[in-house]
Amino acid sequence: MSIPVDLEALRDELAAHERPAYVITAGDTGGPHLVAVYLTWADGAFVAGCGRHTAANLAERTEVSVVVPPNEPDGYSLIFDATGEVVEGEERTVRLTPVKAVLHRPAAGPEDAGGCGHDCAPLGS
Repeated sequence: MSIPVDLEALRDELAAHERPAYVITAGDTGGPHLVAVYLTWADGAFVAGCGRHTAANLAERTEVSVVVPPNEPDGYSLIFDATGEVVEGEERTVRLTPVKAVLHRPAAGPEDAGGCGHDCAPLGS
């Protein structure tokens, strides 16, 4: 279960997280490629440095997911999907335009069969 995050509030939500973001792209075989980055906001999108694999993946498949771990063990991770592209003229910089975002806590474990509590809400499609 997740709590939807309005895209207008995404920058503020990201600012509350102290950890780096993990950008996940898909490689040629469909397998995930994950890199840790710090995101900044510029001209309506997040911008980050990247390596050659991330840049090559984005040149072929623009869909990415981003995960920012919580600051505390029981906190919410910030997860968002984005359209990504390599910034023209800067082959090691990516631009990520968010399309959907949620706050999400870990799933209930064997001792917590009741779920994540009263503050979670199902995410609509």
